[in-house]
Amino acid sequence: MDMMKPKTSLRQTVIERRTIQEFNGLPIPLETIHEILEAAIWAPFHSKKEPWRFILFMNEGREKFASAVLSTRNPEFVAKYGQQIRAAYCEQTPVHLVVVMTANLPSKAWEEAFAATSALIQNIQLLAWEQQIGVVWKTSPFNENLLFCEAIGVTSEEKIVGTLHMGYFNAEDQPIPKPRTPLPELLHLIDH
Repeated sequence: MDMMKPKTSLRQTVIERRTIQEFNGLPIPLETIHEILEAAIWAPFHSKKEPWRFILFMNEGREKFASAVLSTRNPEFVAKYGQQIRAAYCEQTPVHLVVVMTANLPSKAWEEAFAATSALIQNIQLLAWEQQIGVVWKTSPFNENLLFCEAIGVTSEEKIVGTLHMGYFNAEDQPIPKPRTPLPELLHLIDH
C-alpha cells in the first residue's frame, strides 16, 4: 500500500484543518482521491467487516449528483435556484463523495457502525487537508430523501452518514478557526 507522507505533523493537521465551502474549481485527480480513501479506511470499526462504502461523483458524474439533489425539491424551487445549484455542484465543486453505512443493524451495532463511519470521515478530512484539499461534511436533508437515495443507488438498508464536497481552495478563502473551550472546562479528572 502506498501511504502518503505527511507534510505536517498529525497534531498540526488536526488543529489547522478547517471546513472549506468555497472551492477554486481545479480538478482533483482520481488517483489522489484513491490515495486518501486507501489510508482513511484504516479507521477502527467494531464489526467483522467495514460498515461503510462510497459513492464518488466526479467530472460529468456531478450532473447525476446535482439532478439527484434537485429531484428532492419542488418545481418552483428548481425553477428559481436550479441553475445556481447545478453550477455549484457541477462547476465549482470538483468532487462529491457520499459515505454510506450499513443501517439494518441492532441498536448497539448501529451506533458502533455510525461512530466508526464518522471516524472514517474525519480521517478523510485530515488526509485531504494534507493534500491541500478542502472538505465540507454535509448532512443535508436530501441525504435522508428516498428520491435522492434511489437516484444514487443507496438502498433502504443503508444510511448516508455524510456527503463530502471536496476541492482545492485559495488560501484567502480559508476560514478563521472557531474558538474552542479550554480543556480544563471540559475535563473532569478522577484520580483517586
